[in-house]
This record gives sequence, structure tokens and C-alpha cells, in this order.
Amino acid sequence: VQLVESGGGSVQAGGSLRLSCAGSGSIFSFNTMGWYRQPPGKQRELVAYITRGGSTLYADSVKGRFTISRDNAKNTVYLQMNSLKPEDTAVYYCNAFPRDFGSWGQGTQVTVSS
Repeated sequence: VQLVESGGGSVQAGGSLRLSCAGSGSIFSFNTMGWYRQPPGKQRELVAYITRGGSTLYADSVKGRFTISRDNAKNTVYLQMNSLKPEDTAVYYCNAFPRDFGSWGQGTQVTVSS
């Protein structure tokens, strides 16, 4: 499965961004999909996931600010990020959850300035 993340950028604290992840292959729509992030100098962490049926779970650090969604017909998963904070600065990736597809996309950089 090829994953292509997009939508990142540089914003000020309090701003918003919408990330998109396009996946190739029909297997995409059958999996729980997650958004992950890797802050500078830190390990990659799960931000949120969404099941095939639309159930969601969020990390405590983003609960109430981020919303994950998916369009199975388009093999695409989204992450709406509001009220961004400097600590949200990271490279954001999407992949299957809990077991990834075995490879990762290049990610999309999100930089939040104070």
C-alpha cells in the first residue's frame, strides 16, 4: 500500500490545518487507519485512529481539538486540526492501526509557532 500525506504547513498557535492521506489499493478501506506524528527528537506516537465503521479514538493531548475522518470510496483519511499548539509541531504520518502496512509515506510537516 502506498500512502501519501499532504496538507501540512506553518501556522501560528490557535490556527487550523487539515491533513489528508491518500492510500492506494482496496486494502486501505478494510483497515483501521491512524494518524501518527513524530516531534523533533522524539519517537513516533499515535494521534488518533478511526475504524472501518467510523469509531474513533484520540490521544489525550489532542482530544477536543483534532478530528479524524475517512472516505472509504476515495481511500482517504483526514485529520482536521484546530486550536493548534507549538507542541503539535511534528511530521505527521498515516498508516494502519495497530499493525502498520510495513512501510510508511514521507509524512507532512506541521510547524506551529507561538
